[in-house]
Amino acid sequence: MKSKIFLFVFSAFIITSCTSRINIANVEAQKNQVISSDLKDDPTFDKVIAPYKDKLAQTMNSVISHTNADLTKSGDNSNLGNLLADYTFEGASEWAKKNNKPAVDAAVINIGGIRSTIGKGDVLLRHVYEVMPFENEVMIVKLKGSDLQGLFDYYATTQKNNPVSHLYIETDAGKITAETINDEKITAEKEYYIATSDYLALGGDSMNFFKKGEMISTGIKLRDLFIQKFKANPEISAPNDVRILFKNKKATENE
Repeated sequence: MKSKIFLFVFSAFIITSCTSRINIANVEAQKNQVISSDLKDDPTFDKVIAPYKDKLAQTMNSVISHTNADLTKSGDNSNLGNLLADYTFEGASEWAKKNNKPAVDAAVINIGGIRSTIGKGDVLLRHVYEVMPFENEVMIVKLKGSDLQGLFDYYATTQKNNPVSHLYIETDAGKITAETINDEKITAEKEYYIATSDYLALGGDSMNFFKKGEMISTGIKLRDLFIQKFKANPEISAPNDVRILFKNKKATENE
């Protein structure tokens, strides 16, 4: 995974750095070159990219924050999952306020979108790329309270530890026993604004309840938001509160 992320970032870095220098006047058609483990290194090419590679390594290994605890994605209330859900909520809330949109009520992200963990110690820029290698955008979905019931039913059915912020979901043997937003019960007629990713807003991870809502695009990339938030918090305080509680958890099709 790390090598793929490095290749992706390095390719983007090279393209950005060299765009203004490319001369296509003398480009000639060449045969396709099959890339495999048998392909030999080109010393000339290696020499050309070396400065860019060194610069990229320096940038990606820059310290952007610090954590005194391992940030993991394990458990129904993982500290990394809750942290990133909070960052999603905060980023969407700041955007909504700046753009004169209604206040964001809560946030939902998917645990599968968190692709790595961050160990105790310095948080490096590359760690965030490893955690979030995708180009997902922060979306805000406006849902009626009656349609929001689909969110709680989703958790009751799947009992999946997808992180949430400003939400509390409690089930017992697969049945909802408590559901609140900001410690308040859901009002069927009220409109709620839920921050999430474009992937989930479009029904990804079987979150089809989002399709009933109105999507509001923020133009913010989740990874960029996470980087910004880590930089703004030199010492990470990982949340350890309970937001999802599956009592007498029953087996599901996903287990």
